[in-house]
Amino acid sequence: MTLLVNIDVDDLDTAVAFYRDALDLKVARRFGGGGAEMVGSSAPIYLLQKKPGTAAFKDGPARDYGRHWTPVHLDFVVPDIATAIEKARAAGARVESDVRVEKWGKIVLLADPFGNGFCLIEFLGRGYDEILG
Repeated sequence: MTLLVNIDVDDLDTAVAFYRDALDLKVARRFGGGGAEMVGSSAPIYLLQKKPGTAAFKDGPARDYGRHWTPVHLDFVVPDIATAIEKARAAGARVESDVRVEKWGKIVLLADPFGNGFCLIEFLGRGYDEILG
């Protein structure tokens, strides 16, 4: 099975620049003016240009690119969270929390310019294995 990540955006060029500059992803392919495949993470990320106010599915809610919440979000594991935060902020991310330190690592919550939440994680020690019994 292959995982593909799709992110709706209202401005494809801005999205490509953000994910390139904030997270070091690179454009592998462009699909006309409507999409771009970004690589450099463990799964490809597809940025899909969709107009604000359009529905994602029949009779579904309208797309809103203000800050919104969904139970599905992306976590990007980085080697140095402080450096990654500054890079993401400079690219247009909004930092939404202080860095929290847990037994397994450090985490910070952010939002991209399109209202999509994501986290940066820096693992410490054995990462999530630190919380195993």
